Amino acid sequence: MAARKRKKLYVLDTNVVLHDSTCVYRFEEHDIAIPITVLEELDQFKKGNESLNFHARQFTRLLDELSHSKLFNGGVEIAADLGRLSVKLEQDFHPDVIRNFPENKPDHRILNIAFCLAEEDRKRQVILVSKDVNLRMKAISIGLVAEDYKNDQVENPGTLYKGHRQFEGLSDDLLCRLFSEGGSLELSELDSKSDVLPNEFLVLRNGKRSALAFHDAAGGVIRRIDKEICYGITPRNAEQTFALAALLNPSIDLITITGKAGSGKTLLALAAALHNRSNYRQIFMARPVVPLSNKDLGFLPGDVHSKLDPYMQPLYDNLAVLQMHENNGRAKCIKDMLAEEKLVVTPLAYIRGRSLVKIFFIVDEAQNLTPHEIKTIITRAGEGTKIIFTGDIFQIDHPYLNSHSNGLSYLIAKMQGQPLYAHINLEKGERSRLADLASSLL
Repeated sequence: MAARKRKKLYVLDTNVVLHDSTCVYRFEEHDIAIPITVLEELDQFKKGNESLNFHARQFTRLLDELSHSKLFNGGVEIAADLGRLSVKLEQDFHPDVIRNFPENKPDHRILNIAFCLAEEDRKRQVILVSKDVNLRMKAISIGLVAEDYKNDQVENPGTLYKGHRQFEGLSDDLLCRLFSEGGSLELSELDSKSDVLPNEFLVLRNGKRSALAFHDAAGGVIRRIDKEICYGITPRNAEQTFALAALLNPSIDLITITGKAGSGKTLLALAAALHNRSNYRQIFMARPVVPLSNKDLGFLPGDVHSKLDPYMQPLYDNLAVLQMHENNGRAKCIKDMLAEEKLVVTPLAYIRGRSLVKIFFIVDEAQNLTPHEIKTIITRAGEGTKIIFTGDIFQIDHPYLNSHSNGLSYLIAKMQGQPLYAHINLEKGERSRLADLASSLL
């Protein structure tokens, strides 16, 4: 009989709990240790309406439900087929830890507890789990195994679903039929390309002509797409044309648009929102405030709105671009909608908890959201609501997220192929020749 695999012991950092309050259920049969320092740090996050505060409260309740009195005495079984959970008290600093990290700070106390646990049982693998790359490097420097929390990460962001693809060598007959009245083809006519996903966009070519199309999930056919001017904005490339087609399609409720700075993500979403404004009660434009601490906001002068305005300015910049198109009183329309709160520009934290019924909801810089925050936003959607997440998964400002673990990457990986969802990656910058050159060369 094969020897039974020895259980590992995972020591969790505070940021893991604040990222996912259900993290203790993600380590299979292995045991989990929570340093007492983590509980002390969670106390600082219990009050508030941010995602961090939610996770702090939820995790504290979870510990209480698992019989908190036994957590300090050998631990308790988390669930059937899972390991044991225990809370570990402070220990005197180990000489190898204090020699390298003499400062008495929470990260070093967590590191010390993990190191002492590894020293107590050298036959058992002890792993420190943290989303803080600096703490992981410190752990590795003193011989301790350290890992990132990978439960909700995508394996390779570079191979994420792009939302569009190209087919070459189509017959003249097929392309002519696509341009004829009706403008559609059966999916099977694309050489039986059955792997084309619902709402995936297509560039169809032969040596003489080309067409833009998409797999219409509602109709089950390949349908031609025409370039459309939207609230004064004309798409400049195929990907922008695809993005507007998805944004204006009433059968698609959830859209993600990715791309580098200047590719037109937010501008296209806002133009589509204003174009279809009669179909919605309100248009919300929101973005996460990074950094997410009140201390950082406190250095800015004025009331809370004055403090938050700098974070919202990129959204107002996009509104200014649309107001430059004076035809049919568009500038006045935008001003009136802002005054009447039909168009609301706000930090994302102010949206949480609201019921989103018949709302066109644009979430900018979504790469700075966690998977749980993305889920929280989408699950608030009521009837008639359309949600658009825009961002660049390779431009992360959040201290504990990266291109693998951010909520936008996670959403794209999980939602592709769903009939209510569409994604498009904008590959070309269109802000200006100078901006595009700098993005490519610098």
